[in-house]
Amino acid sequence: MTKAKFQSELKSLQRRHAQLLRRQNRPQPAGNGIFDRYEHPVLTAEHTPLSWRYDFNHATNPYLMTRLGINCVFNVGALEFNGKNFLMARVEGWDRKSFFAVAESKNGVDNFQFWDYPVRMPELDDRETNLYDMRLVRHEDGWIYGLFCAERHDDSKPRDLSAAIARCGIARTRDLVKWERLADLKTPALHQRNCVLHPEFVNGKYAFYTRPMSDFAATGSGDGIGWGLVADITKAVVTRESIIDPRFYHTIKEGKNGLGPAPIKTAKGWLHLAHGVRNTAAGMRYVLYLFLCDLQDPSRQIAAPGGHFMGPENDERVGDVSNVVFANGWIARPNGDVFIYYGSSDTRTHVATTTVDKLLDYCLNTPPDAMRSKLCVDQRCQLIEKNLRLKK
Repeated sequence: MTKAKFQSELKSLQRRHAQLLRRQNRPQPAGNGIFDRYEHPVLTAEHTPLSWRYDFNHATNPYLMTRLGINCVFNVGALEFNGKNFLMARVEGWDRKSFFAVAESKNGVDNFQFWDYPVRMPELDDRETNLYDMRLVRHEDGWIYGLFCAERHDDSKPRDLSAAIARCGIARTRDLVKWERLADLKTPALHQRNCVLHPEFVNGKYAFYTRPMSDFAATGSGDGIGWGLVADITKAVVTRESIIDPRFYHTIKEGKNGLGPAPIKTAKGWLHLAHGVRNTAAGMRYVLYLFLCDLQDPSRQIAAPGGHFMGPENDERVGDVSNVVFANGWIARPNGDVFIYYGSSDTRTHVATTTVDKLLDYCLNTPPDAMRSKLCVDQRCQLIEKNLRLKK
């Protein structure tokens, strides 16, 4: 390719990229009354800066090839900071390695712009192979914490190249730029993923939501969403875990479940967003669900609507790992608006908007899972009878 042709192609590439970043996003019509989905994903591989993917020097990249490709952008942590919505994205390269990168938007639904550089997360001595799925938490101690999965090969099984150890990595920052890496969370469980830090002290201690598992990835190897207290977060050790949201047979969380982002504090309790997994003939299906915990005792669940809050729809069902919605980031604005950022099929990031009032109404007034077909029919018939009486 001539240098002139190279420059022309590069300008065309930059123009298309700028158009994508400026694209407006609108709510989809005919919502469910609980939340509004939006027409376009907010982050995809194509949203990442061209400078991350291309060498702009004609002498070293004469064909304008992608040098360091991006496969997907998903499972973002979220935080309101300086009047903007910030997303801590999991970015996966063509090499399968994930890293963290920050994107920001003024309105929270479109025009997200990545910062110039990805996050340079410090390593521990026991170097991990892969980092992903950060939960961002502004704690009352004044720090912003990032909790994420730090994955390493399980060297006790040298011949098994899929054997891995999952740990909860912990880091903290004041500005999302400079990070102090702390020791990984230690618990009695062999594996920990989907760990979340409670935003307030509980009895003077740091409180962690955990997901204890005896197997790295298999369904059915964990008891549910756990809870444990830690005195020193710089050397975080949970000696006793209790399960506050267990798995159940023939439900949306039969296989496994884990907490999403840190809970939102409301007048009626701590509002939680979690994911549940069940096996199907087509593989595992991931959905999102809500529950509410007591304000004074955050380990005590007080309301749990039956079924899923959000499941994958339409194009969301297709991707690297199909039939999945997953969320580890949401933002509650002071005016009560809530932005839910969720990944679909381990490929892209979407947004849905709602309010704290709507989520509380959904939690407190939606019937719980009746656990048996007959009782579920009874619930539905009660609703039908109520509506028929209103028509008279």
